[in-house]
Amino acid sequence: MGKIEDAIQQKEFKDPYNKLVVNLLYTHSYMVTSQSSLFKPHDLSPEQYNVLRILRGQNGTPTTVSSIQDRMLNKMSNASRLVDKLKLKDLVKREECPSDRRQVDVLITEKGLELLGQLEVLVEENNRNSLHLSLVEVNTLNDLLDKLRG
Repeated sequence: MGKIEDAIQQKEFKDPYNKLVVNLLYTHSYMVTSQSSLFKPHDLSPEQYNVLRILRGQNGTPTTVSSIQDRMLNKMSNASRLVDKLKLKDLVKREECPSDRRQVDVLITEKGLELLGQLEVLVEENNRNSLHLSLVEVNTLNDLLDKLRG
């Protein structure tokens, strides 16, 4: 990928802050594109993959669509629509909440867990291959990104 100036064919930036924001946005797009290619053969989007991971983290305990929405990486995603699409693929199930009939509980299915297991190996391999950083650099960047968000 190289330098951001080469990637977007821009010689200079107004200031280093502007360059960092552009660099982060461009890198985000690079990472999403890279992961999307892994999910596409399984008819899955990165957002749907995120929902499945959230549900797997529940360890068999149902959760609500609003709870899923709160934990999504992309806060602009429509969790309800994503859950509906995953339900059509038999990757999740939706059930009326016994204590509140207005609420819907969502649970990952065995098929969803199996798909995550297959994809996890590919995602981990892709992460290592697409991040051209040492372990020390990865840890430093993680710390800096946490600091950036305050």
